Amino acid sequence: MGFFDSFKKKEPEPPKRVLKRSYAGAAVSRLFADFTTDSKSPDAELKNALKILRSRSRELARNNEYARQYLNLMKKNVVGRKGFTLQVKALNSVGDLDMSGNDEIEKSFATWGKLGNCTVDGKMTWVDVQKMVMETLIRDGEAFIVKHYSSSFKHNFALQFIEPDQIDETYTVPSKNGSNEIRMGVELDKYKRPVAYHVLSNHPGDLEYVSITNSRKYIRLPADRVYHVYQQMRPGQTRGEPWMAPAMSAIKQLDGFREAAVINARIGASKMGFFTSPAGDGFVADEMDGHTPIMTADPGTFHSLPDGVNFTAFDPQFPSSDFDPFHKSVLKGISSALGVSYTALANDLEATSYSSIRQGALEERDTYSDHQGFIIDHFVRPVYEDWLKTVMGMGQLSLPLATFDKFSQASEFRGRAWSWVDPLKEMNASIAGLKSGVLSLQDVAAQYGKDVEELLSQIKKDKELMTQFGISYAFEPYGADHTPVTPDGYDTTGEEP
Repeated sequence: MGFFDSFKKKEPEPPKRVLKRSYAGAAVSRLFADFTTDSKSPDAELKNALKILRSRSRELARNNEYARQYLNLMKKNVVGRKGFTLQVKALNSVGDLDMSGNDEIEKSFATWGKLGNCTVDGKMTWVDVQKMVMETLIRDGEAFIVKHYSSSFKHNFALQFIEPDQIDETYTVPSKNGSNEIRMGVELDKYKRPVAYHVLSNHPGDLEYVSITNSRKYIRLPADRVYHVYQQMRPGQTRGEPWMAPAMSAIKQLDGFREAAVINARIGASKMGFFTSPAGDGFVADEMDGHTPIMTADPGTFHSLPDGVNFTAFDPQFPSSDFDPFHKSVLKGISSALGVSYTALANDLEATSYSSIRQGALEERDTYSDHQGFIIDHFVRPVYEDWLKTVMGMGQLSLPLATFDKFSQASEFRGRAWSWVDPLKEMNASIAGLKSGVLSLQDVAAQYGKDVEELLSQIKKDKELMTQFGISYAFEPYGADHTPVTPDGYDTTGEEP
């Protein structure tokens, strides 16, 4: 560059281009400092957190009313009072329902499910077992049930629950030279398929009844002896996480907030009055902390203070009118995380209407139906098929083992149904659907948790029983005209029926 070039006017440099991230959620700033960026496998995340999550979830289930309400809602709506009902619809050689074979299986399975038959300790019915699986799945994230085959049990088949604590999540053995690996107590092959479960011989927390030893003893149970029920949230996940995990922090903080508000309100309701005498005569403290007098104050009591001592009143005003809206707001977030409606979780029907309740109930029931399908596929049906294979193989049914596929594939389980917010409107809609051909009788029966075969059979029995007692059957459900009737007593055509 020449000497005179330094006096030339320099052209301004173009502004530097600022590169922006394509995803705002990937931004790095002080606002996102506590946003984790780790990328661990599902098992790596669970290994160190599972025991803490499980313990905290159990503590909430014991002591928090909303956690307990969530568990009750799931057991009542997913399992229900009668549990999952078995319906066998196998056909005979001419294409009709094999009534004798179907009835024999249904009655035998119902007998096995009675109290004292289906579990090794004899303390549960089949419905109790289903509810226990549901609660354990929610509270602990997974359920482990062991199959037992012995002549000591009804139909040579029984179940035994073991707590997830006995499948030690800290027990891990890496694979060597292509051998199986053990992850969190579960032995896996090269395809990550469970091969066996390594079960502690005693519950690690049963210190009151089991002697403490320096070494842990594991019992290897083959995978075909164990039902491991859990929801796999990520591919390759070996163990299940508690269902309350996303809401756990909010539930605990809300519980602490409510406790502080109650204590604060109690203190505010216990205001005290003091008399001050010039000489301080007559003042007697309950005890002394060094040179500081301490007295116990009860609601409605008055004390005198020594001369020269001033009292600054403590007059808490909380909880204020803001408490209820804030409490509801937090609880709505918790209900969203748990997949249930706010009105059901909080038992709060204030300011609700028919349409809002109906819409919320429909969405919530879809969630319950999804859970029903999961429990049926991952636990109820596998147990039933193992039981059926056992009783057929042991000759405890008149049906040979060769017919297992025929009856197993024709078996269905139905979960509980729900009554509608306005039963008359829903029934009229069903009648209209039947008349228009949009709905079948099976569709309508399924809305009430029934099977069309069961429904028709019950109607037939009712008619036969009334004939036996000489009572005329006043209703002809499939022969007379059934025009939907409105609440005011008129049919949908506007004519009085």
